[in-house]
Amino acid sequence: MPPSDRFRYDGFAIDPVDATVVCRYSTREHTFTERFAFEAGGNWDDPAALAAARILYLLAGVSYYKTSAAPLIDLGELPTTAMERDFLHGFYVNGLGEFAYRNGLDLRGLQVEGPDAGAVAANIYTPELGRPLIPFGGGIDSIVTVAALVTDHPAAALCVVEPTGQRFAAIEYAAAVTGLPVTRIARTIDPAVQRSAELGFLNGHVPVTAIISAAALVAAVLERRDAVVLSNEWSASVPALVKDGFAVNHQWSKSEAFEQAFGELVRSTFGPLLSVFSYLRPRTELWVAQQFARLTPYHRAFRSCNRAFHQDPAQRLDHWCGRCDKCCFVDLVLAPFMARGELEAVFASDEPLQNAANEERFRTLLGLGPGVKPFECVGDIDECRAALVLTAQREDRASSALVARLRSELGDAAPTDLAALLQPRGTHRIPDRYAPADLLVSSR
Repeated sequence: MPPSDRFRYDGFAIDPVDATVVCRYSTREHTFTERFAFEAGGNWDDPAALAAARILYLLAGVSYYKTSAAPLIDLGELPTTAMERDFLHGFYVNGLGEFAYRNGLDLRGLQVEGPDAGAVAANIYTPELGRPLIPFGGGIDSIVTVAALVTDHPAAALCVVEPTGQRFAAIEYAAAVTGLPVTRIARTIDPAVQRSAELGFLNGHVPVTAIISAAALVAAVLERRDAVVLSNEWSASVPALVKDGFAVNHQWSKSEAFEQAFGELVRSTFGPLLSVFSYLRPRTELWVAQQFARLTPYHRAFRSCNRAFHQDPAQRLDHWCGRCDKCCFVDLVLAPFMARGELEAVFASDEPLQNAANEERFRTLLGLGPGVKPFECVGDIDECRAALVLTAQREDRASSALVARLRSELGDAAPTDLAALLQPRGTHRIPDRYAPADLLVSSR
């Protein structure tokens, strides 16, 4: 279907009685409504709460824009600054990079138009320091963040975004182990997007982490917290491929580029005392796996398989599928640091590394085949190769035919400095009050 000429932001409203933010959007043919209901207490009349809800409204539109991929985004009657419009342009173009690639589109010419707000001073937001809110998905990354922060910041809380009236067991099991309070946000997506094929909509991946980050921002402001602490590591910035000079990154909304842009938007809106950053930004997936291996109370509670998060409850699995790219990557990155028997128990005796049917998936993760990096939240090729080398050195993997074949094929392509992948790399935006000791002298 040809794209409509514009995608319009029709407005948002706050219902303080139900603690709900209602966002409305439209194309020429369809209208859409999305709702976010917050358990967090707080004053919805506070200008900071309104400002946070406005940011959520700006980002949540991406789920509906993709139905038509219009060449123009019309912000309606909402005044915005030039910085906000530039942010939105980058968010849509880069956050929908995979969607555009799969649908044969080039969104780089996208226009974002609306009334100009001129120069706007930041709101004076005064939080209670040392009270971070941690978006939590039940995987190894967010678990490692929680374990690292909670000792020095006992007032921390988790933030969980789930469909209205539902809970993801894969999140709830791990959240219970943390012992932390949970700030819940119920998200109701317009049902029309579930009928994409029927209604002729374009379909594909959206940068959902950005929407979750914006929803967590609202909850943090309502609770007067000083930080939204994400769990996105270094390799989230590595694209799956480059097409016509454009980097296509499935994880763009987890990348350093998004974190930097979103963090600056938050700073310009609220001032310097509210921080949004990733605690794991300078860490590799290999380092995260090493830390997680020591957190034994979580080994039976975590689950990162995407089939645990299917929108249709009837299609959700209550166990690791053991067949998808995510299952294979998690097994591979943990295998150097966890006993084979322990990982067998995690995967209920269906461990991916012991199933020859997964060989091509592992070859793709290792960069040994013609396929590109999977469009999944997985590490980069060097991290995967280092994990394989370390796994092949373990005595409890000596009898693994699949590990042996992959290691033989990898040959001299293995990274030579494995220790470097366990050290901090790149920059980060962690404030000193939250930074671990080994990062306090790192560059910002």
